Amino acid sequence: MIEHTFIGLDVHATNIVACALIPETGEIVRETMASDPVAVLEWTRRFTPPVKAVYESGPTGYVLARSLRAGGVDCVVAASSKLLRAPGDRVKNDRRDSRLLVEMLALGSVTEVRVPDEETEALRDLSRLRAGAARDLAHARQHVNAILLRHGLRYPKDTKWTQEHHRWLHRQHFQDPLLQFTYENDIEQAELLAARLKRVDKQVTAAAAACPYTNVINALMCLRGISITTGFGLAVEIGDWTRFTGSSIGSYLGLVPSEHSSGETRHQGAITKAGSTYARKLLVEAAWQHRRPYSRPGIRLQRQFILVEPATRIRALEGNHRLHGKWEHFDARAKIPVKANTAIARELAGWCWSLAAPLQQGGPVTPV
Repeated sequence: MIEHTFIGLDVHATNIVACALIPETGEIVRETMASDPVAVLEWTRRFTPPVKAVYESGPTGYVLARSLRAGGVDCVVAASSKLLRAPGDRVKNDRRDSRLLVEMLALGSVTEVRVPDEETEALRDLSRLRAGAARDLAHARQHVNAILLRHGLRYPKDTKWTQEHHRWLHRQHFQDPLLQFTYENDIEQAELLAARLKRVDKQVTAAAAACPYTNVINALMCLRGISITTGFGLAVEIGDWTRFTGSSIGSYLGLVPSEHSSGETRHQGAITKAGSTYARKLLVEAAWQHRRPYSRPGIRLQRQFILVEPATRIRALEGNHRLHGKWEHFDARAKIPVKANTAIARELAGWCWSLAAPLQQGGPVTPV
């Protein structure tokens, strides 16, 4: 069935430029209104239903999409990286953007972004808060290390940021009062951010234990390298794992090679880096852990196995052995570690899917 009216919305923080296309008559209707979901919904009701609307993903989020859907308007959010634009098109403005969106929607060429519910979006924000807190702490600690390194001070042991290391840091003193002031403030900032990260981690642990993704998180944590923060982040970033297959999940996360081929020439380049940057980063970091020696599950994994069904446990054991075996194979071939780890991360994404998707479907754990 062809929708009676298509609507393209170019959404900004203060205003929205709308373009409606009526296929039966070819009529184009334009409107500029305040960035208010109620005003947009009232404007869409001027047209004979059914109505389908689209706007580009971006910083304005999903409030407008949820509001229009609640009002009976089928609203989709288009992936901004997948919008088609002619190479020779050098004119870009709000009117053209809304027209481009409505034309792509009418042709069925819009790549939709999944609109999460409010609870999932809140969980995702918490996960990203944790990532930001860890990043801020790392930067603050780098500042402290940089000051010490520039003045020839080096901690004699390899393990840093322990209690002993903190006591050593507080014993260091500089003759210049301005330098001493800067050093003390950098240490104070690092300690405050470390305490903040602990509070966020505590909240993540509590949320992971009582959210719609708890079973998925427990299953993902049966794989090496996936702690509670990593499992939580992957679960809420991807949300509905049933949308993918074992092979397509790697493409969704941008872990497959880019390609530029023409005729008989085929060239593959770096990975596409599509999808969630944060989810891809979590997988890449977890993949390094599979390079470490492995013969049997450690204490953490043994405790984690108690929380999952036998089928999930067996599948996770297979994945851990398989991924470590792949690392051994790459090392034997002297493959560049960074490239090897990317390949492991791509396969790890498939193993994560094989654990998570069956739980959301309510069926048995299946192979990749």
